[in-house]
Amino acid sequence: MAHHDEDHSYHPKDAISAAMKATALTGSVGLFAAAVQNTLTKQNVGTLGVFVRGGGTITTFAAMGGTYEFIKTASANLREKEDHYNVALGGFFSGAILGLRVRTLPAVLGYGIALSSAMTAFEYTGGTLFGYQKDTSVDEFDRRTALRKAFQTPGEQTISEVGEGRGIYGPGYEERRRERLKANYGIEVPTSPVPAS
Repeated sequence: MAHHDEDHSYHPKDAISAAMKATALTGSVGLFAAAVQNTLTKQNVGTLGVFVRGGGTITTFAAMGGTYEFIKTASANLREKEDHYNVALGGFFSGAILGLRVRTLPAVLGYGIALSSAMTAFEYTGGTLFGYQKDTSVDEFDRRTALRKAFQTPGEQTISEVGEGRGIYGPGYEERRRERLKANYGIEVPTSPVPAS
């Protein structure tokens, strides 16, 4: 296969579309959280209590998710880079929205800095809870070829290190075996197999 020269330049993303998707997703999570809060109330408030009493929760979740995704994508488009600084900006503005519920400037700044720090640390250390992910900038064919070459040893070297027998036989093994048996025990081993009948 031929090696392809890949274009590693930044490709802009649609910030509005990403923000709408994130708003819908986090708004759904907020709706679920409001429904759980509604079921745990002591008095019977009915099904509309999810929206009446939990409207603030739904709105906060939706606004945080949409703001985070919009700021992250817009800053990546403006800077033409995809790195952890975009996540820091998105996390700060998203945390600031959470701080707006408290209605004090220290809370806005504190929540913004706290969420920004947490999201940046998470993104900087790999952005996953499930272990190492492959580098997307490396071509998969080149990566696998390098892995094969790194662990590939010639057959002669393996046979010289491990020795023959136990399922590991080099070329010309039958001939060497015949000669060894003749020299050690004086037994002639036939070259053709004995008939089964």
